[in-house]
Amino acid sequence: QVQLVESGGGLVQAGGSLRLSCAASGGTFSTYTMGWFRQAPGKEREFVAAISWSGVSVKGRFTVSRDNAKSTAYLQMNDLKPEDTAIYYCAASASGYTGREQHWYSFWGRGTQVTVSS
Repeated sequence: QVQLVESGGGLVQAGGSLRLSCAASGGTFSTYTMGWFRQAPGKEREFVAAISWSGVSVKGRFTVSRDNAKSTAYLQMNDLKPEDTAIYYCAASASGYTGREQHWYSFWGRGTQVTVSS
């Protein structure tokens, strides 16, 4: 069973930066696609970014990376805006899929809160 633990969230002013981490254990991290999703209050959970086992990434405003030696994925968030306030989740897919469809991700962390003040 894969366990994922996010860290690095917090309160930041608009325009600031945060780097989230997702530490994995209990599986073969180097073979998984790692995804990042977020859920704002009252909204559906949405895709943020993903990176394949080989380092090919699907991203929007934020940059995703991974360190297979540390079994950790990262999400670098710059120029944060109040609308980026959400709980951020990391997820792992063992299927080879790299993208935004949530049902392909079998393992999920509990999330880390990111709050951006104006």
